[in-house]
Amino acid sequence: MRESAIYQDILQEGKAEGKAEGKAEGKAEGKAEGKAEALLEVASNLFNTGMPLEQIARLTGLSIEQLQYLQVSKSGDSK
Repeated sequence: MRESAIYQDILQEGKAEGKAEGKAEGKAEGKAEGKAEALLEVASNLFNTGMPLEQIARLTGLSIEQLQYLQVSKSGDSK
């Protein structure tokens, strides 16, 4: 009977640890997604001002390829 109680305690600890890890991972993923969305929004706004892609790339850290994709996808949205 004592082993069953110990097993239950270990099981509960494992569940709590797993839940905490999952929560932390979800929070980190959410922050990363939010940061990426904000960066794309800034890049889009800079592009709309007529700023050259090379300069936007330097300021945002995005690659020229990513900016070109953004440029193409934004021009497709306006149609």
